[in-house]
Amino acid sequence: MTEQSPASGLTEVIARRHLTTDDARPEKVAKRHAAGRRTARENIADLVDRGSLVEYGQFATAAQERRRDLADLVVDTPADGLIGGTATVDGTPCVVMSYDAMVQAGTQGLRGHHKTDRLIDVAIRRRLPAVFFTEGGGGRPGDTDFPIVSALDVGSFARWGALGEVAPRIALVSGRCFAGNAVLAGSADVRIATADANLGMAGPAMIVGGGLGHVSADDIGPADEQFANGVLDVLVDDEEDAVLVARELLGLLTGRRTASDQADQAVLRDALPAGEREAFDVRPIVETILDTDSTIWLRSGWAPELVTALGRLDGRPVGVIANQSTHDAGTLAADSSTKAADFLELCERWSLPVISLVDTPGFMVGPDAERTGLVRAASRLVNVGSRLSVPLVGVVLRRGYGLGAQAMLGGDTRRPLLTVAWPEAHLGPMRLEGAVRLGMAKEIAALPEAEREPAVRDLTAAMERNARALNAARVLEIDDVIDPADTRRVIAATLWSSVD
Repeated sequence: MTEQSPASGLTEVIARRHLTTDDARPEKVAKRHAAGRRTARENIADLVDRGSLVEYGQFATAAQERRRDLADLVVDTPADGLIGGTATVDGTPCVVMSYDAMVQAGTQGLRGHHKTDRLIDVAIRRRLPAVFFTEGGGGRPGDTDFPIVSALDVGSFARWGALGEVAPRIALVSGRCFAGNAVLAGSADVRIATADANLGMAGPAMIVGGGLGHVSADDIGPADEQFANGVLDVLVDDEEDAVLVARELLGLLTGRRTASDQADQAVLRDALPAGEREAFDVRPIVETILDTDSTIWLRSGWAPELVTALGRLDGRPVGVIANQSTHDAGTLAADSSTKAADFLELCERWSLPVISLVDTPGFMVGPDAERTGLVRAASRLVNVGSRLSVPLVGVVLRRGYGLGAQAMLGGDTRRPLLTVAWPEAHLGPMRLEGAVRLGMAKEIAALPEAEREPAVRDLTAAMERNARALNAARVLEIDDVIDPADTRRVIAATLWSSVD
């Protein structure tokens, strides 16, 4: 037997490595580009620092040697359709993985699962954040080289879930993302999707197999619907934008302080409308308080009565929740309570301080609201807030009424490290006119009918005077009433005195 020389062995490795690159598949790459999409390797290259990727399992092939020639598999199923490794993103170490839609439609092969498990284990051991491009059609039925009955012992899903206990997980969804691929996306902490994405627990083939008829892939979980129902956190135009958001999120996870610019804080003095019941968009207030161009809105398509965002304050990462009066006056409903609780849990896992901007008449009331499971969702929000270990600062912008306001503040006004209010804010056990009508019902009923509504207005005005933020501060129900223009400074000074 003739021994292979070291030089010939290296030549073989180099040749095989070339077969895993996009250069070896020009027709498939051209088809991908013609569809306005990028390849998996192009997305990874755009995300990670140049030269930082240490790829795992590049020479894997689909486990189909019992029915296909190995030479064919080497060419046609490079990396078993799962590209991944360790890398850095703007200096932040991470694990990055991507299904390759040019390999059997990005389906999950058995060796691809083994590689996924290996990379997730590396991420768990090193507590590395993970970015996963999850495009693909779910489990692959054609692998033959392993004895399989159900394949229910595949460990990737449980391992991915376990990673969330020690490190952040970010999923990027584009194109078709169905079944197992969709579960991995849905299990991530933050899901970024392109406008052309479809995300569903089953693709067209599985739907047919379930006896439910033929359905177009375009009709299964389109991105706009999944954004509106809270499945997706961030919706962007294309993969380039998705990578940009992922990079920004990873930058927040370092906790490092960066150079910061700020807007003119004096504009906050005129940020509220003159009328207490007049709606206003709270997002410009959030963006003014946070560092310029640092805000990333999450789940903005769902439960619009509450907004959630990540960003930087004085160069450091924070999370923000705020009531949005342009929808249902900022009243907390079941969905918005769930949205807020999910966000607080995210900030807890990612060790991000939380800023809560309060302007709510409380929780939604009435039979229709109760049919949505409001008691469960509202109580969960209170519980999650009460268990926060990360710093919390509360700012009552205008109205802080009832249990809804308490929930926004972690359970009560003393739960945050600091609870302050703006000068025109009012605080009360419930909406003030409602409190008058409820608490003074007998007295109002005893008046002549023509005098009842004027009496309600007078009593409400008196209660409003008593409910002013200055009165709440006088009896130490809150810590201070501040100049709106001083909000950013006060929050920063409070948070960093507790973090450093």
